[in-house]
Amino acid sequence: MNSTDYDTHRENVAGRSDVEDTPELVAYYKELERLNTAALWTVANKIEPWQPKSVSVPVLWRYQGLREHVLRSVSLVTPEKAGRRVIYLDNPGRRDVSAAVGWLYSGLQVMHPGEIASAHAHSSSALRFIMEGKGAYTIVDGHKMALGANDFVLTPNGTWHEHGVEADGLPCIWQDGLDIPLVNALEAGFFTVHPDLHQAVTHPVDDSVALWSAAGLRPHDLGWNKPYSPLFKYQWEPTYEALRRYAAGREDSPFDGALMHYTNPVNGGHVMATIGASMQLLRPGFVGKAHRHTGSFLYQVAKGQGYSIIEGRRFDWQERDIFCVPSWAWHEHVNTSRTDDACLFCFNDLPVMEKLSLYREEALVDNGGHQPLIAA
Repeated sequence: MNSTDYDTHRENVAGRSDVEDTPELVAYYKELERLNTAALWTVANKIEPWQPKSVSVPVLWRYQGLREHVLRSVSLVTPEKAGRRVIYLDNPGRRDVSAAVGWLYSGLQVMHPGEIASAHAHSSSALRFIMEGKGAYTIVDGHKMALGANDFVLTPNGTWHEHGVEADGLPCIWQDGLDIPLVNALEAGFFTVHPDLHQAVTHPVDDSVALWSAAGLRPHDLGWNKPYSPLFKYQWEPTYEALRRYAAGREDSPFDGALMHYTNPVNGGHVMATIGASMQLLRPGFVGKAHRHTGSFLYQVAKGQGYSIIEGRRFDWQERDIFCVPSWAWHEHVNTSRTDDACLFCFNDLPVMEKLSLYREEALVDNGGHQPLIAA
């Protein structure tokens, strides 16, 4: 058996198709179609690939280019008319499901001082990462959180939540992140508006932070059995300080520098059942090596500047830019500053990958662990 025959034999044994169409087969396929059936060998190569091949493409959304359009929407639509005044990130490979990458949705929402979005609940899990402004807040099931730049807040699925900006604040922009495409793919999406349009604040402001953010300590008499973190707000200052301490106490990961995951303080797991989040610090001059893993990842530059190489293409980024890494895409990160840290916020579908035992990771071994660049 020659090598070509062997490869064909191997693919056929593995369930791969090498069947050529004939007039008789084409007629047969039409008969099957009328019965709402089809022959597996006509789609096997597509639905059972040798390895993941994402239809999402790497994209860099430059904040300075987007910001003027986000702000312009204020003069064009109101929160009451639009529901939510959001410019969403539309990946060219996922426009059919309005996803930023994979099964994750993201958008930039803007609100002016005194504006309030009505309270609602939905099946999708959601998060907000504050980009600029002053006076933003979110209320989740009666818990109100005041929000500043680089703060990260949860609005878990099924919770009543609403957003606004205090009357004495400044225009605010934040990044939304949701698993809307995933929930829709599972045909499990519900959306409900609060019967009073707004909810009462039933707890002291920022009480979840006071109760649940003490490092290494857990309240004695507060039970929590919900599938998401009771710490609804994760503040930037302690996050950055934790990253600095972590980086000072160990060697960098060759791929991600100092990477830390936001966690549920009750069990140490992910913050929500379907969406995980992290922050990583790249030291001055950090040059990461390439790896790839299953799962979809959406990054926002919280601090600094640098670039990432994704599937051989270089994407230069600065503060507030957003970029995505599709599942099983080679990627590596570089901090171009010689004097300052770079920090990357990320949200992802890692909890889903882990729960379904689908997470896999691989390091690039060729070329010293770096991808060859593809000419633009």
